[in-house]
Amino acid sequence: MLPQSASDGTGGTWPEILALARQAEDGGADSLWLSDHFFYRDDAAPIGSETGYHEPWTLLSGLAATTTRVELGTLVLATSFRPAGLLAKMAATADLVSGGRLILGLGCGWHEPEYEAFGYPFDHRVGRFEEALRIIAPLVRGKRISAGGTWQAVRDAAILPPPVRLPLPILVAAKGERMLRLTAEHADAWQTAWFGLPDERYEARHDALLEACAAVGRDPATLEITVGLDIQAQPEGSALPIDAGAIGEALTAWDALGAGHLQLSVSPSTPDTFGLVLDGVRAWRERSSVAPAVAG
Repeated sequence: MLPQSASDGTGGTWPEILALARQAEDGGADSLWLSDHFFYRDDAAPIGSETGYHEPWTLLSGLAATTTRVELGTLVLATSFRPAGLLAKMAATADLVSGGRLILGLGCGWHEPEYEAFGYPFDHRVGRFEEALRIIAPLVRGKRISAGGTWQAVRDAAILPPPVRLPLPILVAAKGERMLRLTAEHADAWQTAWFGLPDERYEARHDALLEACAAVGRDPATLEITVGLDIQAQPEGSALPIDAGAIGEALTAWDALGAGHLQLSVSPSTPDTFGLVLDGVRAWRERSSVAPAVAG
């Protein structure tokens, strides 16, 4: 995960973000990820104390032109913030700039204060997400579609030219019953977060995913599992410390459970902390004989 704010004194400028992206790519990371928020404000905090975030599509386009190997993913785009057809078109263009390295991560959004501040409806979020997903998924997979619903509609729509990477992989972050069903129906990958070592929360969510796959007739082996890991210099809760041994233990545990991709959120995001985490990942790979992935 790349930083998109300067809340901890780091990651606030494009040169800083680009330097961390290149450090991660050179250090053996398989992918770089961006979140999608206008801002975050704690429930108890007053208006005016928000933490702002840089817009992810704009950053991703810059990264697509300045990196060469890593996949680029969104964790995750809120479909509430952009019309479905426009989002699909933007994804195809970003994939073009990257040379076919995009992972399109999607979600329904959750932080109500930013919806209120910027005038987006917060009601029926899963219903709105379902309509958007039923438009986006076929479009980024090269199909022409007509679809109508309560909130969005397209008619004889196609993305021309289509994404370089066909089918463009779709990742959905989900834990509720309806979102898991939509994941099983439409996604190439499922994302769940935030964890350190596997725990009962993960077991319950994974069991619910298997139930969703069974309900729609999806072979769960065809759905990649991705997990977000929380890594902190001063760990709280279930977060992992910035320690090679702890990181290696977590990678081994998640690998044993069949996770195909791990997104590492490192706090604070600095060259030093990135270096320590990348050293831990490299050491685990050397012991496990796991090579960095090559997109394409």
